[in-house]
Amino acid sequence: MPKGHGSTPVKTRSKRRTSGTVLVVAVVAVLSIFAAACGGSSRSSGDSTATTKVASATDFGTMASPCGKGDAKGATAQGVTDTSITIGYGDDAGYSAAPGLNKEMSDAIKAMIKWCNDQGGINGRQVTGKYYDAAIMNVNNVMTEACTQVFMLVGEGWSLDSAQEKTRLGCKMAAVPTYTVSPAFANGALMIQPVPNPIDKTPLSAPYQLAQLFPTAVKKAAIFTANYPATKDTTDKAKAAFPAAGWTFLDCEQEYNIGGESNWTPFVQRLKDCGAEMVYFSGSPAPNFQNVLDAAKQIGYAPKWYSDSNFYDTSFANWNTAGLADNVYVRMAFYPFEQASEHPATQKYLDLLKAANGKTGLLGAQATSSFLLWAMGAKECGSTLTSDCVLGKLKAVNKWDAGGLQATTNPGANLPPDCGMLVKLESTKYVQVAPAKIGQMECSDKFVGTVAGPVVAAAKLDANRISQAG
Repeated sequence: MPKGHGSTPVKTRSKRRTSGTVLVVAVVAVLSIFAAACGGSSRSSGDSTATTKVASATDFGTMASPCGKGDAKGATAQGVTDTSITIGYGDDAGYSAAPGLNKEMSDAIKAMIKWCNDQGGINGRQVTGKYYDAAIMNVNNVMTEACTQVFMLVGEGWSLDSAQEKTRLGCKMAAVPTYTVSPAFANGALMIQPVPNPIDKTPLSAPYQLAQLFPTAVKKAAIFTANYPATKDTTDKAKAAFPAAGWTFLDCEQEYNIGGESNWTPFVQRLKDCGAEMVYFSGSPAPNFQNVLDAAKQIGYAPKWYSDSNFYDTSFANWNTAGLADNVYVRMAFYPFEQASEHPATQKYLDLLKAANGKTGLLGAQATSSFLLWAMGAKECGSTLTSDCVLGKLKAVNKWDAGGLQATTNPGANLPPDCGMLVKLESTKYVQVAPAKIGQMECSDKFVGTVAGPVVAAAKLDANRISQAG
């Protein structure tokens, strides 16, 4: 590890998906992570108020709870009565190749509903959740059901969300999702998310941090991506935006079958012959990338590898006993769970899920952030609770960190994070390598990059950056 950079072991409790989930995990890799746009070229996020504020029993980290007793009245919208608010949430847990896929999101929403109702609901209305399992291929079916059953969608995440948009917009179903995948939804109308992932902007914290650590290697970078639209969109954004951080991509991009390859050696041999010293891999840690690393070892190829936060994974770390993944760097913007002692909101999330016997994971933390954001807007609407009111309140939110659960984001402007943390594997443990101060994010205005070109043109954005492609 370069001198001057902290090296504190962290682990993650999210579980590796099986090979049948490769398609979805590659999609999930594009989801998320977060930041603020205050002044200065470099700043830290998440270290002061989170560690000094004395929290009340109902606070979520540094955030006062949006839940509590009240006297809100009126059947103001579908799913809203004098006494209740019915929201929809869901995942792809019924996908036969990977039972329980992304279950951590729905477990988090269920835990948050209980947490909120135990305090009195929202302005006195109890929150009721209706669960929808899209099983990947049934997203339009569950959206059709939600259109007639719930007030809003909150904390849902469906991998093939492009298939829902015609139906969702047709019934004017508003959403505060855990994540978005397709440009049609990521830049869609009637949608605000706590961790924006728009097609025309991209987070650049990791590219800049890697360029500082390895200024020569990033001049000889390459793309290794799957033949799937979501991963292609992600890597096309990288090719358009990473040069601003000093990266130069060589003309040897490799594209693999998202279902796997019988022989990975020709792919890594091409990268080696091309002279790639930094490779951006888009996909899942297992089994595809593990097979890539095995093939690379066989031919004596050891570049620096970079990927997104789905590579923060216990099973992947446990696999690395031989050290083949020691040069894998991962972008983070939620605080690692093992740093929970420094971040009360992270500890709160873990405590709530433990009490609910739920599965924890980064997507679960992200779903928690979605619920908190939605609940804050719903509280402010009081007795005039409509989805238009909630979205209007959330449009005005330009600084959001879910009480210190994540780095600050700008949901109202649909901008990705300008803060981030870089971790890497050392044997079976993750260590933080940037920034130098452990437990903090590094933040800069330059960490949000603008994307242009065919990948953005296909989204057909209007003057307000709303996609017209759905």
